[in-house]
Amino acid sequence: MKSIDSYNFRDKKVLVRVDFNVPLNEKNEITDTTRIDAAIPTIRKIISGGGSAILMSHLGRPKEGPEGKYSLKHILSYLSKQLGNPVKFADDCIGKSAVDLAAGLQPGEVLMLENLRFYKQETKGEEEFTKKLASLGNAYINDAFGTAHRAHASTALIANYFPEDKMFGYIMENEVKSIDKVMYSTQKPFTAILGGAKVSGKIEIINNLLNKVDNLIIGGGMMFTFISALGGEVGKSLVEDELLELALNTVEGAKELGVNLYLPTDAVIADNFDNSANRKIADVNEIPENWMGLDIGPGSIKKFTEIIEGSKTILWNGPMGVFEMENFSAGTKAIAEAIAQATQKGAFSLIGGGDSVAAINKYNLKDKVSYVSTGGGAMLEYIEGKELPGVKAIKE
Repeated sequence: MKSIDSYNFRDKKVLVRVDFNVPLNEKNEITDTTRIDAAIPTIRKIISGGGSAILMSHLGRPKEGPEGKYSLKHILSYLSKQLGNPVKFADDCIGKSAVDLAAGLQPGEVLMLENLRFYKQETKGEEEFTKKLASLGNAYINDAFGTAHRAHASTALIANYFPEDKMFGYIMENEVKSIDKVMYSTQKPFTAILGGAKVSGKIEIINNLLNKVDNLIIGGGMMFTFISALGGEVGKSLVEDELLELALNTVEGAKELGVNLYLPTDAVIADNFDNSANRKIADVNEIPENWMGLDIGPGSIKKFTEIIEGSKTILWNGPMGVFEMENFSAGTKAIAEAIAQATQKGAFSLIGGGDSVAAINKYNLKDKVSYVSTGGGAMLEYIEGKELPGVKAIKE
């Protein structure tokens, strides 16, 4: 597989699949520039090497063709400022403006194509559409890990047109390396921390991790399905009744494999789903009828912190409680700080999934952990052991 560091970009027009699906406010201003900032080193590498870059992305979920609020023109001024050069814009991704601007692109220049998802053919992966996109350049880089689990025209199929000139950008390369490091060349003890509201979205991850981890910590809303399955009284806490048996099987599976499965022993409970609700600490097995657990308690924090700080490899996906509410954020904050502490002591830590990333950013710990994944869904599918079309297309 070709590497972006050794490839000769001189006079090449490089199609780059970026992930500029960023949040915009009602004035169409970018409210979180993380994804754009992450793509800058790849774009700079191309233009400093004498090539030009043709950027392709989606934004939002347009229903029927072009919609003003989903136009990538809203990204232009920020992107131009970051690159220190005006970025050209084609108001269509395969139409005349795209063809003409791509044809006239000079080395060192950058062109942004309009939202790919203004065409249904992008997500359907239609051949004719893919061919038109591919005809705009003579090399292809995928740097959109967040969409690597989709077999779309621009994320996977287009790579077929560049058998000798396709590669990962820096984001993709770092994502794949970091996840591979956690999953396949792990230093022990390996601890995975899973949280978030529901067990249902994490089944396959749990199954794939049980063969690899030494410690599995479960927190967040999903813990109550496990506590309930084991006979605890959880009051009004979130429980997925249809998954009780599966939770028991997971507990048994962990035992058989010699994995330490840790559930919280205490919780911060409230009489309402509200930051100003009455709250107290309770044993997780004895939550009163009209109360609900909204965070892990101090005893659980102490135990989990010890386990995390004694680990050499750490994977974290999902908060420990409703951390958006200040009164139920202590558990998530403590876990984030323990991971940062372990990283300082030499552990490798990988953080992924929207809420975990939001927590790491909220507590200003991004630079204190080893790697923060930009692709929630893609990272989870990769950890589940699934082959990602966007990764496979480059590696083949």
